Amino acid sequence: MKKLAELIVSVQLLFFWSGLPAQNSIVQIPDVAPEDRICFPMYTVHDQVLKMTVLFYPLDTHEPLETQLEQWTGEKWDKIAEAKIVYPGYTAHFRVENWDDTREVRYRVNHNNTAFEEGIIRKNPEEKDEVVVAAFTCNAISPEHGGDLPRTDIIENIKRIKPDVLFFSGDQVYHHCYHYAAWLKFGQDFGSIIRDYPTICIPDDHDIGQYNIWGNGGKGVPSSKHGDEGGYYMPVEYVKEVERAQTSHLPDPYDPTPLSNGLGVYYTDYTWGGISFAILEDRKFKSGPRGLVPQKGPRPDHYTNADYDPQALDVSGAKLLGDRQLDFLRIWTTDWADAEMKVVLSQTIFAGGAHLHGHEATRLYADLDSNGWPQTGRNKALREIRKGFGFMIGGDQHLGTVMQHGIDDWGDAGYSFCVPAIANLYPRWWHPLTPGQNRRADQPWYTGDHKDGFGNKVTLYAAANPDTVTKIVDSPLDTRSAGFGVVTLNKKTRQITMDCWRRNTEVTRDEQYPGWPVTISQEDNYGRRPKAFLPVLQMSLPDQVIQVVNEATEEIVYTIRARGDQYQPRVFSESLYTLRIGEGKTMKVLKGLEAKLKQKRKLKVEL
Repeated sequence: MKKLAELIVSVQLLFFWSGLPAQNSIVQIPDVAPEDRICFPMYTVHDQVLKMTVLFYPLDTHEPLETQLEQWTGEKWDKIAEAKIVYPGYTAHFRVENWDDTREVRYRVNHNNTAFEEGIIRKNPEEKDEVVVAAFTCNAISPEHGGDLPRTDIIENIKRIKPDVLFFSGDQVYHHCYHYAAWLKFGQDFGSIIRDYPTICIPDDHDIGQYNIWGNGGKGVPSSKHGDEGGYYMPVEYVKEVERAQTSHLPDPYDPTPLSNGLGVYYTDYTWGGISFAILEDRKFKSGPRGLVPQKGPRPDHYTNADYDPQALDVSGAKLLGDRQLDFLRIWTTDWADAEMKVVLSQTIFAGGAHLHGHEATRLYADLDSNGWPQTGRNKALREIRKGFGFMIGGDQHLGTVMQHGIDDWGDAGYSFCVPAIANLYPRWWHPLTPGQNRRADQPWYTGDHKDGFGNKVTLYAAANPDTVTKIVDSPLDTRSAGFGVVTLNKKTRQITMDCWRRNTEVTRDEQYPGWPVTISQEDNYGRRPKAFLPVLQMSLPDQVIQVVNEATEEIVYTIRARGDQYQPRVFSESLYTLRIGEGKTMKVLKGLEAKLKQKRKLKVEL
């Protein structure tokens, strides 16, 4: 029925955009024996629910389309769940309610008592002071940029780091019409770590067969894979297969209402180890630029001509996250159940993250594929995220950066870490036309305060710029700034440390990219300067959730879990405020608190 020895796939990538020759690539589906039918499992545990997706190689005629999930009791394997194998895509989907996440479990997937794949379901690391996230993006494929080289250096480093969560932010697959074959290859490369660690995986443009995604809420069908008209180029059933393979193991969607074209959604929250993650689909609802903004370059989304007004790009009606995801973020920032810190995971960052694209001589003044556009949508997202002091991790820019975002002023919103590409098909550089302002004396000229091509305020702290283009062909991984990122969230100190690692290095002995590590505090993610202060709270119980509400506007200013038993809320206008302190039935509500520029008052709060 489906026994395939080899599938040769010719994929025309977007090299013509950067002036490079088109490349062909081959994906093979091995002809595996029955005992090797299982490729890899991928799982999360959230709110005592285990969800797992298992990928299979093609099954022969009459092989069972069912599989089992088993756990080791110390004496024998016990079946805990059964699932059908879904075609197309050959995936099985397990769901186990009332999962005990206080224990580590050795599991295996059993197909027909012939094929077995073992792994470890980790226990919830909530007792650990530090929770570690390893983050990846852009798993490109062509030999010219190192895409054919083994990923063993990454695998060995992850085994050394022993993270608590793996995050793949997009472009896991670059074969635009053959996701299944390429997903098997992805599993061959990364399955040995994914099977043992909770994994968050979100698809991006190349995964679903487009050069860029402007999903437009599922409305419209673009005329080409460029996608800049908005909508999805590949058939909905193809995109569903991709999302089924990559995202169905995530916690249940916040609002599962499908799009108008029938495509589902996966944006949701995930709490693990005391860290609350918001998982976004930052391109699914985004407007396409064609016809919305004037074209100032070879493509509607690439502004190569400096003669334009950035504010004219912020057109009325253009969407970024869309109303549904903004509503989700609004609720997520206020929900601190089992959480001490918050992190936003997205396909890319909320700014134009590079200036030179593809070649050192190719300057892009504005890249509408980034989340710097549309500006109003970008600012709405950042305003919601900072209300929960959310730290942001993303990818897709092909360039590792650390920056703090600004809305009304530089640094008044949160920090983002854009991790470097696993293999970089399209090098980019952070290379502004003028030196950054307000940078430290020991920082490079290109750091500091800048405006991106949309006029958005950004403060750049580190950039893993590639070497000169003349060296790139000689050593594609070393000179194209390939690598991965690691984020350590210290719940005891509330510090966040970002590491940016090169390919072909060993994390226990080698140096990181220049400028890293970077360490910030949790409260740096709402960097707005205070205008006044509320009384110092002296609480009878430590580490309480504190929510600040402006009584004049009835707006929630922010919500945070305080560290320790003392906290002084800072606010941004001299008004009257309500404080909600604690959770559930023990919550204490204090109203009519006056904010003052110089606040000496102390309040004892019995909980």
